Amino acid sequence: MAKTKPNEIIVGLDIGTTKIAAIVGEVTEEGVDVIGIGTAPSKGLRRGVVNNIDATVSSIQAAIDEAENMAGCEIQTVYAGISGAHVRGLNSHGIVAVKDKEVRDADVARVIEAAKAVAIPMDREVLHVLPQQYVIDDQDGIRDPVGMAGVRLEAKVHIVTTAVTSAQNVVKCANRCGLSVADIVLEPLASAQAVLEDDEKELGVAVIDIGGGTCDVVVYAEGALVHSAVLPLGGGHITNDVATVLRTPLDSAEKIKKKYGVASRALVEDGATMEVPSVGGRGPRVIPRVQLAEIIEPRVEEIFEHIKRELMRSGYADGLAAGVVLTGGATALDGVCDVAEQVLGVPARRGMPGRVGGLVDVVRSPAYATGVGLVLYGARQGRQLALRAPAGAQTDRGVFRRVWGRLAEMF
Repeated sequence: MAKTKPNEIIVGLDIGTTKIAAIVGEVTEEGVDVIGIGTAPSKGLRRGVVNNIDATVSSIQAAIDEAENMAGCEIQTVYAGISGAHVRGLNSHGIVAVKDKEVRDADVARVIEAAKAVAIPMDREVLHVLPQQYVIDDQDGIRDPVGMAGVRLEAKVHIVTTAVTSAQNVVKCANRCGLSVADIVLEPLASAQAVLEDDEKELGVAVIDIGGGTCDVVVYAEGALVHSAVLPLGGGHITNDVATVLRTPLDSAEKIKKKYGVASRALVEDGATMEVPSVGGRGPRVIPRVQLAEIIEPRVEEIFEHIKRELMRSGYADGLAAGVVLTGGATALDGVCDVAEQVLGVPARRGMPGRVGGLVDVVRSPAYATGVGLVLYGARQGRQLALRAPAGAQTDRGVFRRVWGRLAEMF
């Protein structure tokens, strides 16, 4: 894989249910420095899926403009994140005969293609094919088989698929902002790049990315991704509960949740109160803070119960020696790690974006894990991102042709 060069600009575009975040990174000799950040409220998505093109385009443009102003550059190309309940993950394997009795790059490419040969519906597209391990004859656990002797090569991989139309809509929104898409990346995969340590991947760990509309789960074992899933649950459900029970507008409920909310009522001081705006022109009310905690705690527990069932279904629930890493904006609530440990029965920690320099203090929040991870993913891909081309410039044909080609096969 080609290496990125110093001074190259890489942009990660996190298209979330509640916010759009654009993170601008500059490749340096030491790694990647964050030099610009732009955020905007997301108004065109529901549970991670675009349902209003114009509103999404407007939100993306606002985030890009802010990031460009901070970074002092014009952005042309982005690595875009994708999530939603339409995402599916499955494990597969392929077997080929080794030519010349020595494994070469061509043999690895053939066995990966063989592993990809699984039946998927016509309305779905393969997003990622992630090698887990290779087996040469009877020797397993091989990470890099090139150069090894053998007659039979087997690859075990994890395949992530997504709805063709969802991927196409992400590309379309970016293109309408004058951006090309270097690649579409599964958001929890990007988050894992930013928050996980290598030893955690080896021991066995689950990354739980709880955003506004979705809860993304990926599991690593022996250094490789072995399970991925997206659940239609998130922080937006907590906000809705707060708005309904306290009879306050959604915007006010979100602010109250962020300012006063905790995931466990045990963390609320005795006698603590808060002011709650009313609807219909009525005056604000003062209520005990513990009442807010009594609304939030059961919903957080419910989310982790769903996650527990997903981990049990994956078959890796008993192999999480490194526990779980929680990230995403909804995990900023105090006490969320304690609730996770109680429900899941494994150690839990909050994952903060790392492995970058520059504006570290600004991005050091679970809410920016996906955006930072997309930048790190792009740096690994080794693709140079240019400055914005003139109006009417060519869009990214690789990703666009891929999703449109799959879509055309449906008709």
